[in-house]
Order: sequence, then structure tokens, then C-alpha cells
Amino acid sequence: MNGVGESSPGFRSGYVALLGRPNVGKSTLVNALVDRKVSITSDKPQTTRHRVTGVVTTDDYQLVLLDIPGVQRPRDQLTERMQARVEQTLTEVDVVLFILPADEEPGPGDRFIADRLAELRTPVLVALNKVDLVGEGPLELRRETLRRMGFADGVFAVSALEGTGVPALRVELSERLPEGPLYFPRGTKTDQPEELLIAELIREQAIRVTQDEVPHSLAVQVEEMAPRKGGELVYVRALIYVERDSQRPILLGEGGERIKEIGSEARREAEALLGSKFYLDLGVKVRKRWRRDSSMLERLGL
Repeated sequence: MNGVGESSPGFRSGYVALLGRPNVGKSTLVNALVDRKVSITSDKPQTTRHRVTGVVTTDDYQLVLLDIPGVQRPRDQLTERMQARVEQTLTEVDVVLFILPADEEPGPGDRFIADRLAELRTPVLVALNKVDLVGEGPLELRRETLRRMGFADGVFAVSALEGTGVPALRVELSERLPEGPLYFPRGTKTDQPEELLIAELIREQAIRVTQDEVPHSLAVQVEEMAPRKGGELVYVRALIYVERDSQRPILLGEGGERIKEIGSEARREAEALLGSKFYLDLGVKVRKRWRRDSSMLERLGL
């Protein structure tokens, strides 16, 4: 991985993969560490599909955080590709941050990941997330379980949602990095293109609005993005893909109410993050079995 600029002697830089089973708060923790939203969040598994990069730069270090899909058993071409991305990332990073929920006892999925990490030579830190949901007693029980799993050191109790323990974790991660160059220019928070970020913001709102009805069947692609009105407004045309005909009216809602809410909330998020005024033109299209369609997955960058 090549740098983009020189750094002072003693400057540390490197890549950190956030690893864990689905729905343990990886994306929320990335956003908290970067102190800006760079990855969409939801309580639904498979929310993170791309490898999202968040960047933290100080005078002393540059921390490049990779929010990767949750470790899972592949069930179709989409999840096969997501799991392959996880495995590839583990060979490329300087540190792994293993995230577990503090409000649950480690389960088979967590132990599977722990066994995989034991095979690596890469340094591993552990974040017990969601400590705002538990007391000191359950937290100590989780620590004892982690000690038996082989994680005696480098365990941090954090709440990504409230920010508890995040500064200390950020510093500890930076201290595990090797000396190196700037990989991204100062001021960079993410490497995501604006089109992908907007598509993900739309998908986040679509998942929120539809809840348990269609989350895994959703995909979003920005078809057009261009300035309008002398550059004062950015026009975005995007399609939300679903797999079944019955899912299209769920996304649209009665009288188009749901699709309007999705567009309104996604536009608000995009304007806050990117500092431009947007007009979102959203449509819903059925693409049967798109999660098993390699050409469609290529189009979506998955």
C-alpha cells in the first residue's frame, strides 16, 4: 500500500480491520473512531457489504480503519464475495480489532472468529462494545470468558453509541501501528466515492423504513449524478433494486409515502455529510435473484 506524502520521523501509520459477526456495532464504532459518519448503520445483519475505509489523522499518526462485512457462512454469491473480502483483508492489515457485544455471552460465531484470529501473526485487540447496556458484574464475566478464549491483554470496554472508551481505544490502536507514510492526504475521512456514499445512505434509510420486510433483498445504484442550476444543486437519480414483485409496493408505500420518506431522510444525511444541496430522484426496480447474479453484483461493485 503506497503512501501519498512524507511524514515526520516517528510518525505511525497503518491499516486496522474491524472484525466481528454481524450486528455487533462495527460500523457504529468506525464512525465513532473517525468522529464522522463514513459507514451506514442498522441493527440488521449484512448491512455492511463493501469494505469501507475511515481515516483518522493527527500530528503523530494516521489510522486507516477498514469496516468489513460481518463474518458469516456464505449462502449465495453475494455472501460468498463478502466473506472472500473479509479473508483478503485479514492478510493486508497491520492490526485487527475484534468486536464482541458486551451484553451477550460469546457464542459459536465469536469463537469461530477467535480461532481464525489465533492463526494470524497480526496483532489483535478486542473491543467489548455496548457497555452502556450492562453493569460491571456482567462486564467482568465477559472479560473472564475472553481470557479463557486467549485474549488476556488488549481488551477495551467501549460504547460506540455513547463514545465511552473510544478515545483510549483510538490511542491504543495508533500505538500498535508501524512507522510509515501518510496513506491519505490530511483532512481525508473516507475513501468512498460520493456516488457510493449516497447509494449507501439511501439503502440505510430503505432498511430503516421497511424494517424486517426486505432488508437483505435491497440494493441501490446511483444511475446519474450531475450538477444543476449553475452548480447550486446536485441531481441524483438512483434505483433501489428488490428481488420480488411483491417487494416493490413495500418500498413505494401507499401513495408513494415510503419512497418519499426514504428520499427525504437520505437527502438530509447526504447534505449534512457532503455540504451540497441534493435532489434525489428515486425509483424501485425488480431484479429477480440479483444476489445470485454475478453480472449484477459486478455492477453494484460487490
